Amino acid sequence: MTTVPERDAWKALAALVIGFFMILVDQTIVAVATDAFVTQLGASTNQVIWVTSAYLLAYVVPLLFTGRLGDQIGPRAVSIAGLVLFTGASLWCGLAGSIETLIVARVFQGLGAALLTPQSLSVITRVFAPGRRGAAMGIWGAVAGIASVVGPVLGGVLIDAFDWRAIFFVNIPFGVLAVVLVWRWVPRLETRSHSYDVPGIVLSAVGMFLLVYGIQQGESHGWGGTTLALIIAGTAGLATFVWWQSRVRTEPLVPLRLFRDRNFSIGTFGVSTIGFVTAGTMVPLMFYLQGVKDLSPTRAGLMLLPMALIAGVLAPVVGRWADRIDPRLFTGIGYFSYAISLFWLALVMDSQTSIPVLLGPIALMGVANGCVWAPTSSTAMRRLELASAGAGSGVYNTTRQVGAVLGSAAIGAVMQARLVVHGDIGQAVADAMYLPAVVVLLGGVATMAFRTGEQSPEPGTVTRSRP
Repeated sequence: MTTVPERDAWKALAALVIGFFMILVDQTIVAVATDAFVTQLGASTNQVIWVTSAYLLAYVVPLLFTGRLGDQIGPRAVSIAGLVLFTGASLWCGLAGSIETLIVARVFQGLGAALLTPQSLSVITRVFAPGRRGAAMGIWGAVAGIASVVGPVLGGVLIDAFDWRAIFFVNIPFGVLAVVLVWRWVPRLETRSHSYDVPGIVLSAVGMFLLVYGIQQGESHGWGGTTLALIIAGTAGLATFVWWQSRVRTEPLVPLRLFRDRNFSIGTFGVSTIGFVTAGTMVPLMFYLQGVKDLSPTRAGLMLLPMALIAGVLAPVVGRWADRIDPRLFTGIGYFSYAISLFWLALVMDSQTSIPVLLGPIALMGVANGCVWAPTSSTAMRRLELASAGAGSGVYNTTRQVGAVLGSAAIGAVMQARLVVHGDIGQAVADAMYLPAVVVLLGGVATMAFRTGEQSPEPGTVTRSRP
């Protein structure tokens, strides 16, 4: 593989992060449109939930396969296909005349997202020199951190200014721009022929679907026998998938040797806790700001602006320094700041709390977001074989998304259970914040075991992962 000049590597990253930003924004932007779906499309509560669930399912289920697909035919081609599908589906969403049509269109949005997402980390790993990879991960981390909070802000502004259709139409010009830039700026990287593990693809897809679907059903329909059966079946399917990966003699969908690299194993666990927190806390927080503090969608979204600004400033700086000093310094600050901010929110969130009091923990969450993404991602991916970059990126992003699903369902369930006990929405949301605080604290403790001081493989070389 020919080393890509640094200027061209940055251009490739810039092209890819436009689409990555859109995809992450679309996970949260619909949270402020629920009333519009009910009043204008006549949606039931369950149908409103499926506007998000359909997207999430279609996003997370194929990720292992789409990461490998980038290795097979090239991340450039797969990225363009994902962007075209996502942008076209966004137009379909905006034109939807019924809630059923909107849900179907969201499925195709999710499939486009699944094609695009693994390619960004794969390209970073393959085109950036080791000394610049942390800085590139910093940009990627800034995009991930900011996008998670921009969704509600942007959604509130667009809905108040126009209507709910605008939250989908806004993707179209950015999607077209991203397609053009990826076509022009992302290089055609070396591909690798694969013999596809068809049983592995089927087992992973079925197991993931049943698990995620069961969790989503539990959140919306309760945790009865059918829901538990789906979750058990999904878990069994994924366990069978892992067993099969250890037995397959051709090319496994998930090379288990990836997990011999301690940093990759720790990083995937760490990013799953980040996904758990960012996806799980955003909707309850917006629910509290609008339902308890009686803020408009726009004002509630703007409450998250300090978090977005601080994360946006810190993440690139942290990315540049993460390659030069021990990344555990930043992961320690980031994960533990997240835990402190959530414990802080749990203690102060009630109907009497003033807005300025809430800005303190929200700002600290910005510090956390600015510090966790780049060092976690860079350290996790650093020692992978370049030929396995697509598979590693697929696994890494899958664990992040599974964490997001678990966080959304678990925190929602805790909030509902505490609401039954207290009968007070503010106290129920506050109590629910303790769960993600503990989860992200565990992620921070895990990253303290990162192995440091090892050199990264140069672009164009292949190294063997060590047990």
